[in-house]
Amino acid sequence: MYRFFAQPQVDQLSHRIFGYEALLRKQKDDAWVLPDSFTEISVADQAQLLKRTATALHVAATNQRLAFNLNNQQFRAPQTLDVILALKDQLGAVNLSIELTEAPTLAEVVHFSQILHQHHIKLVIDDVGTGSNTYSNVAPFLPYVDEIKFAMQNYRSAGTPDKIPTALAFWAKIAQTYHLAMILEGVEDANDQTLAQHYGIRLHQGYLYGKPALV
Repeated sequence: MYRFFAQPQVDQLSHRIFGYEALLRKQKDDAWVLPDSFTEISVADQAQLLKRTATALHVAATNQRLAFNLNNQQFRAPQTLDVILALKDQLGAVNLSIELTEAPTLAEVVHFSQILHQHHIKLVIDDVGTGSNTYSNVAPFLPYVDEIKFAMQNYRSAGTPDKIPTALAFWAKIAQTYHLAMILEGVEDANDQTLAQHYGIRLHQGYLYGKPALV
């Protein structure tokens, strides 16, 4: 069995939840765990779960958004775009955001961006600065996306938390240059809030505001 867990995204300036990230989990024995592969459930099946999640969170009534992840294999699947557009039609007023966890090709991003924006769906580059989403890989995409996410937990799990301030300063400047929204992920305490405030980052996500929860 698969379900989406939701983690709140918070505007620290107004102290309000403006959206949720939907994070896929798989039931194994009596626990909910990360799937071995996020492609073991189809994008179409994930869309049905997202409808259930959106209803449970009441995101349409509260004008909050729902964000979900796509990796390269999902992003490139021939049916993905049609499934997403159908989901948007079914959800109506719900604000959707797609977070790309891996860097695809420029042509793919341009094509996706044009169509998604026609349907008022936002495109986000997740985990900038780590994995395949390095600056050299994602720089060509920046004029075509709406937002970037910087995940402090990636640096912590890699044992390089000392690199966070320098990397965050760099990406905050990139967001400003390209007029992109920016979410700071992995906010765990008041020190992280202070760091975000120093770089003018008001959109936060992390355990300080809530762990991913089944809805």
